[in-house]
Amino acid sequence: MNKSDTNLEKIIEAAKVIFSRYGFKKTTLDEIAKSVHMGKSSIYYYFPSKEDIFKAVIDKEATQFRQELIAHISGEKTAKEKLRAYTVYRMLKFKRLSNFYAAISADYLSHISFIDEIRKKYDIEESAMIQNILVEGLVKGEFSSLEEPELAATTIVIAMKGLEYPFLMTENRNEDELKSKIEKLLDILFYGIIKK
Repeated sequence: MNKSDTNLEKIIEAAKVIFSRYGFKKTTLDEIAKSVHMGKSSIYYYFPSKEDIFKAVIDKEATQFRQELIAHISGEKTAKEKLRAYTVYRMLKFKRLSNFYAAISADYLSHISFIDEIRKKYDIEESAMIQNILVEGLVKGEFSSLEEPELAATTIVIAMKGLEYPFLMTENRNEDELKSKIEKLLDILFYGIIKK
């Protein structure tokens, strides 16, 4: 890695921490420059604006999240286990990716031009991952026939999004409690509420 790449990484890592602590609006380029011991003009050499730094931070978090998620579910043997692992890992990991989570959920960031693009890309990727798990489960005979796996995947994504705030943004919940609640919700998803 050359010096330019090293500086770029330093800026992104420092900005990640600062954006996470203060949010996009309150973070300044001066704070980022100070934290990496560079002048503000040096920051402009790498990034034309604060929005560009934020985009780089989000792109890095999103890539890392996707890679970790794929690695996490690939160790599971059945589609049901993959769907369970995906959902639990996703819900728990999101809380730790505050910049990425803010980008895909916070209304106050909607005015930034690239935010819609990131949200759409993430929604498509997430639906595709879940759809692949559902199709695998259908092929292996683990799931009952789904006429529209794409619709089922979209429904699962919408359900997870609806649970993000109440599950993840409450400060008093520990990870074990969150896992337990997510597991109960997954049981409803897998087995329903209708008496058989």
